[in-house]
Amino acid sequence: MKLRDVMTNPVIRIRPEESVAVAARTLAHYNIGILPVCGGDGRVCGLVTDRDIVTRCLAAGRSPASTAVRDVMTTHIVAARPDMDTADAAGLMGREQIRRLPVLENGRLCGMVSLGDLAVKEGSIFAAGGALADISSNLSSRD
Repeated sequence: MKLRDVMTNPVIRIRPEESVAVAARTLAHYNIGILPVCGGDGRVCGLVTDRDIVTRCLAAGRSPASTAVRDVMTTHIVAARPDMDTADAAGLMGREQIRRLPVLENGRLCGMVSLGDLAVKEGSIFAAGGALADISSNLSSRD
């Protein structure tokens, strides 16, 4: 099975100049934990998570209303292509210790896939379980 068969599309995204407060409200409104940060050209320049907001904004004493997403986003992006096999994607997620993976086509965001997306599809549940075990086995090494 390929990622294009399981990925979420369209994807809720945010611009780097938006405030952290807008990002937090967007995450809450859609009940999601991550937002791809895309420039005007549709290319992903970062990811902002609920954890980024807490650790890089709130815990640092910054104001969510006056802090831009670009100042707290994660810039190291691990991504996949829509034609990637789900088992390969699960392996990548395990190695990189991530639970969500942006899917890019020609450098532009075309979808998102989570471990949950992989776990509910027949044929990829074991790969998703392995990825979760890899992620969970080394939690202390994360920042």
